[in-house]
Amino acid sequence: MNISPIPNLPELHLPKIVIVGAGFAGLKLARELKNTEYQVILLDKNNFHEFQPLFYQVATAGLEPSAISFPLRKIFHNTRNVTFRMAEVQGVDQEKKRIYTDVGFLDFDYLVLAMGAETNFFGAQQIEYFASPMKTVSEALYIRNKIISNYERAVNLKNESDRKALMNVVIVGGGPTGVELAGAMAELRNTVFPKDYPELSFKNMKVTLVEASPKLLSTMSQEAQDHALSYLNELGVEVFVSTRVLNFDGKTVILEGKEPIYTETLLWAAGIKPNRIDGFQDQQFAGNGRMKVDPFNQLLHSDGIFVLGDQSVVSTDSLPKGHPQVAQVAIQQAKNLAANFRRISRGQEMMAFEYKDLGSMATVGRKKAVVDLPFVKFQGILAWLTWLFVHLMAILGVKNKLFIFFDWSWNYLSFDPSLRLLIKPRYVRATERKDLIEEK
Repeated sequence: MNISPIPNLPELHLPKIVIVGAGFAGLKLARELKNTEYQVILLDKNNFHEFQPLFYQVATAGLEPSAISFPLRKIFHNTRNVTFRMAEVQGVDQEKKRIYTDVGFLDFDYLVLAMGAETNFFGAQQIEYFASPMKTVSEALYIRNKIISNYERAVNLKNESDRKALMNVVIVGGGPTGVELAGAMAELRNTVFPKDYPELSFKNMKVTLVEASPKLLSTMSQEAQDHALSYLNELGVEVFVSTRVLNFDGKTVILEGKEPIYTETLLWAAGIKPNRIDGFQDQQFAGNGRMKVDPFNQLLHSDGIFVLGDQSVVSTDSLPKGHPQVAQVAIQQAKNLAANFRRISRGQEMMAFEYKDLGSMATVGRKKAVVDLPFVKFQGILAWLTWLFVHLMAILGVKNKLFIFFDWSWNYLSFDPSLRLLIKPRYVRATERKDLIEEK
């Protein structure tokens, strides 16, 4: 660990709140604490905020990566008490109230962990090696490149049997991400790729969605589940429920109780696990890796350490397994904690967090979506328009909103997204290759 302090941080002589992670929870908290009587230091390994619900549209060439990413420093222009540093956190000393990063250490009065979660492969190492997750913008862009590269390769192969593994796509996970990704891939196969690659027969291209539980969208209503399955069937997606993926060697997907599927593209959206850093006791973690917090989101057996979003868990009578790991929980927890920090500064008692379920939604394709609100449930084109509006309003920045609105409008009118670009990384120069070899 770097044992030097992080340089060039302003000295404001205010109580110091360090926030780790600029996802939905961390960024919301930092924004809520602007111009308060705290010094806020926001840490993240990237210098931009990623809008995760639209990763699948980057992966399927519907949106460009910059449209769903927003520079963090721009958000805090002319904000005297909030500072951002790009750093990767390595550990915490709870007694010293010190956090260690790859650019130095930092002492704090209050620490807020909002590092989110990463892909969970459930211990399947070979699947993890060959499958493609989608938890970051760069991973979504990698999937886009991989899919387009496969078709560019397939068009140069003579035998149809050799092309199948390059053309087939298998998606694992029947939650909103998996359903949305399957629908988008099926629409590309049905309407876009045949125009790009007239030499290929897309009738033989399989888009398969695999879910281990008995139903898709298990957290949504029965109406939403039934309509989502119907929409996927209309688009020609092969759906397997109550089916586990046993193995994947980069060429063949082995399914429980089903015939193997030949593919080089296995997209994994089946689960998440909380990110972890060193410095915490086993008793502060639940069995699923989430950190145990009290009703105020303060970490158990700690002083001044709070945990938000996917990392945290507090059991209640109505939610014995904790709150769902969704963006709305993270945002509401951040708003409640910001209010509690303001109460602490006034010498008042903190307020317990109460989650208000605002509903859930998923889009399956063009004019096909499902929406569950607390007071009404609906599907079809109205649900699709609702989904578009809610996600457009949630995007940061006027420019990003305009770009996304233009892209969506163009894609709807033309049904021909224009972002099918195969962007390869630059070639490594000979001197750099030599350095890499020597390091290995």
